Amino acid sequence: MRELRRVVVTGVGLVTSLGVGRKANWDAAIAGASGAAEIRAFEPLDTDTTIACEVRDFDPTDFMDRRVARRMDRFAQLAVAAGRMALEDAGLSMTEANASRAGAIVGSGIGGLRTFEEQTRIVDERGPDRVSPLFIPMVIANMAAAQVSMVLGLKGPLSCVSTACASGNHALGDATEAVRRGRADVMLAGGTESSITRPGIAAFNAMRALSTRNDDPAGASRPFDASRDGFVMGEAGAILVLESLEHAISRGAEPLCEVLGYGLTGDAHHLTEPDPTGSAPAAAIAMALDDAGITPDRIDYVNAHATSTPVGDPSEIRALRLALGDDVARGVAVSSTKSMHGHCLGAAGGLEGALTAMVIREGVIPPTINLQDIDPACVGVDHVANTARTADVRIAMSSAFGFGGHNAILVLGRLEDA
Repeated sequence: MRELRRVVVTGVGLVTSLGVGRKANWDAAIAGASGAAEIRAFEPLDTDTTIACEVRDFDPTDFMDRRVARRMDRFAQLAVAAGRMALEDAGLSMTEANASRAGAIVGSGIGGLRTFEEQTRIVDERGPDRVSPLFIPMVIANMAAAQVSMVLGLKGPLSCVSTACASGNHALGDATEAVRRGRADVMLAGGTESSITRPGIAAFNAMRALSTRNDDPAGASRPFDASRDGFVMGEAGAILVLESLEHAISRGAEPLCEVLGYGLTGDAHHLTEPDPTGSAPAAAIAMALDDAGITPDRIDYVNAHATSTPVGDPSEIRALRLALGDDVARGVAVSSTKSMHGHCLGAAGGLEGALTAMVIREGVIPPTINLQDIDPACVGVDHVANTARTADVRIAMSSAFGFGGHNAILVLGRLEDA
């Protein structure tokens, strides 16, 4: 049996409401900035929510040919842009010689919702013969990964994960396995989503999942706070470059961190609500720790999934306490960066995985902003509230949970300590 290879993160590409590029996003996260504002993508609907974390001033032609961009939904454009930046950040270029050893796994929870809305309107208003022949190729969720592969020239393992809000973490975990097992030397992995549309906002409003704090967009996403009333929808493209340690060393790359462990379980409980016992996500945490070969007391920081919903946030704290033990959990720093960039659905895991890698690299923990009054149901951990904290983070965890009971956990570590 082939020995498993070590996997490192060598590049990050981000397009979010906080900015474009690794530095812009990191600077905003450390500053406690919010990307939330009134929605500009369309005229306000007669809905309870009129705010979101939109990507501003994004021009896809900065990253790809105009004709190519026109054949993509926005969610795929964000992925390609993030993928190109991730390769540049890693100092990698694709050639015929290395293309077959480089692949992509990109998650998306929904896919091309903008195109679906536009083309459905055309069918209704102008007739079925006017629908675009690109309707289906632009809508289907796998096209983010496919376009990353085609535009950037990746001929290795290629796949898509669609597990709702856990998609990004599952993509990173599955890509890690591809490198570990020698199927590729390099993988681009993460998530992308662009669902800030009329039906997207209306649908999540119908579920009563979104914050209605329209008069205070920057203060609307407030994970763990007693006054939270739902999440603020975000959009993003978030791609990481994963490669084998040997490959990174051979080309003189400087890794941000190492991917140590991956765990995944299912709640078998409810369409949208997490299991209130926290047992299944706790099992995913235990699996990831076992995969990493570390004990709970070695976790220094957790980038929580915490979306700012009344049910989800306490469930996650319960799972952490169950998996780590109360004594350990009390000393673990926890923050939710969704308080700043919103909940980016299928892109969340990629974005938060990237920020977690930066925490290990930079020794600074971004805060949970808007955390003024901790919900008694969310106590039991060391909340990093409102202000970034300098910390020696050697091993960190990034959590992601999706509708349907999908749980995905990643453990990242400082390379010299692995």
